[in-house]
Amino acid sequence: MLELRPNCECCDKDLPPEASDALICTFECTFCADCVDTVLGGVCPNCGGNFAPRPIRPAAKLTKYPPSTKRVLKAEGCARRVA
Repeated sequence: MLELRPNCECCDKDLPPEASDALICTFECTFCADCVDTVLGGVCPNCGGNFAPRPIRPAAKLTKYPPSTKRVLKAEGCARRVA
């Protein structure tokens, strides 16, 4: 079951369960599309993997399978990836 983390690890933007701009890597590192495109260059700074759109959990399932409330934020920030 995906955690559905509540924020971008880079800029701390809120990413609620219905966010269409939430992207995840294979380890569920979660970032907003803007940071993935403009800062990270499409590469996860934690594992080096790529990103895919985070699935949107149907609202009817959120009560039984709630999203995570634990915010994850890179304390050192996200370094801009140089191609």
